[in-house]
Amino acid sequence: MTYMYPTYIPIQFSSSDSAPAKYGLYLYHEGWKAIDFKEHVRKLSGVPVLFIPGNGGSYKQVRSLAAESDRAYQAGPLERTYYREAWLTPEEGGEEDRAVGGYELPSQYDSRLDWFAVDLEGEHSALDSGVLEQQASYVVRCIHRILDQYEESFKAREKEGAATSATLPKSVILVGHSMGGFVAKAAVIDPHLRKSAVETILTLSSPHQYPPVALQPSFGHYFRHINREWRKGYEVQTTAAGHYLSDPVLSNVVVISISGGYNDYQVRTKYESLDGIVPPTHGFMISSTSMKNVWLSMEHQVILWCNQLVIQVSHTLLSLADPRTGQPFSDTRIRLSIFSKMLRSAIPQSFNWRTQSRLSQQSIHAPTRDVKDRTESLIISDACPSNVHWSDDGLERDLYIQTTTVTVLAMDGRRRWLDIRKLGTNGRSHFMLVTNLAPCSGVRLHLWPEKGNSTSELPVCKRILEVTSRMVLIPSGPAPRQIESGSQTEQAPPSAILLLGPQDMRGFRFLTISVAPRPSISGRPPPAVSMAVGQFFNPEEGERDISPWSPPVSGYSHKDLSWKEDHPLALNLSFTSSLGLLPVIFSLKTAGCGIKSSGLPDEQAGDTDNSS
Repeated sequence: MTYMYPTYIPIQFSSSDSAPAKYGLYLYHEGWKAIDFKEHVRKLSGVPVLFIPGNGGSYKQVRSLAAESDRAYQAGPLERTYYREAWLTPEEGGEEDRAVGGYELPSQYDSRLDWFAVDLEGEHSALDSGVLEQQASYVVRCIHRILDQYEESFKAREKEGAATSATLPKSVILVGHSMGGFVAKAAVIDPHLRKSAVETILTLSSPHQYPPVALQPSFGHYFRHINREWRKGYEVQTTAAGHYLSDPVLSNVVVISISGGYNDYQVRTKYESLDGIVPPTHGFMISSTSMKNVWLSMEHQVILWCNQLVIQVSHTLLSLADPRTGQPFSDTRIRLSIFSKMLRSAIPQSFNWRTQSRLSQQSIHAPTRDVKDRTESLIISDACPSNVHWSDDGLERDLYIQTTTVTVLAMDGRRRWLDIRKLGTNGRSHFMLVTNLAPCSGVRLHLWPEKGNSTSELPVCKRILEVTSRMVLIPSGPAPRQIESGSQTEQAPPSAILLLGPQDMRGFRFLTISVAPRPSISGRPPPAVSMAVGQFFNPEEGERDISPWSPPVSGYSHKDLSWKEDHPLALNLSFTSSLGLLPVIFSLKTAGCGIKSSGLPDEQAGDTDNSS
């Protein structure tokens, strides 16, 4: 939930405007102090955002998003982590994004968000297409009124000598909830809308493919008409003879659809998909369960005030502003890249290594050295920031791992060496590390070339590649509570994974896992609160194809799939199911503690690790 101090300032239309009197437009202000409405409107200089409520919704539902946006602007961007960020897929133009160098998220916000909200009188827009058309027409007038208001405010400040150098907004960001998202789409293709007045749309639990409840044939016809116009809008305009006329009408419009997941019973996820309506180069759908820093499913109304989601959306919209103009970037690739980095997790949607995108295997950082391995391919460094304290002098004796699986049960200050050529044989050419240690400060990983087996003239220490920043953040629960300081014995859940394929390790001989030391408490050894499990594995060993008849049969008798303790860390389960309204539930549990030994050698074992 969000604490807020809302004030709703009515925005007046000109007397010549024929806008319906039953509707209204408001500007949100966050703060407990009384303000002068006219003076506040006169100071408008941020990024305009218009909230459109859904079926039976209220304009006051904007308050959570607007309040958190104000706090986010004042507090600055979210704390940067050293985890890998999501990239656009090749279908979304990811290769082109790499070619232009990508886009780094801002270190500070240059423009605040000015939230407007349209009052649609709580009409039931999900029941009548005629109501949708009226609302869409009014939203177009609101967009024009908002843009005109910025111009009026600027001229008033300029007349008083108080004008700033900020660029006047040429477009309004639309944020629609439920049917409000579809109203936003209908408004964008309205013939009366000014050119480029809307270039970004964000929808929350909004149906795009079909109406949730089609009580009238006209309702389904209206949906098909709007979607057909959107498909045409992304097509190149040609003459009757097929000659080029102009770029697509919607070539600058980006659409992001956020689904509430399985807890949203009013609008199901498949209705919220943009497939066949918006091309991948201009938008995508994401479920709240896979959103970075959210990881939760939510009910249809809750998506408007779920604090984790509202905060992430607020920071995402603030990140869209171009520091040079103070307004959203005009380049659709940059805006789509920002949405991808801020909303998506870098967790692969599939562990199908054989079809994994080459782009996903590349580093997210710019090259720091022109270092080449024996394959003559450019190595891109993933070094940790220099401001993160780490000293190799604190590492105790090295451990040389002799098995394909290595485990870490404490911050012991040791560096573990894995021979890629020896351990990565017999198809086990992929490596995965799962850990709850923080990257850079708790654990670091490096790839080492074989000395004397490289064409590079640089010394070995200059050809070491750090891959720590390729670790990907994964959702994890809170750590178990300890009774007293230093008595923690249960492992905290894993919070990150690292995936390395054959292409990533080509040209290198060793992989090292360096764990930071942790001081003892009251003379006792460090508590076992840290964990890491790494493994060289064959992805084919983790594949399981479940029969389509298994889910319905399991309703009467459970279907169990068991793996041995040394199973691959990456499991790829595939199944086909067409059960209508019948639920399918998958659960995962361990049959034992899961680890037979800590991976540390016995006293007699010297520096050799023979754990299994």
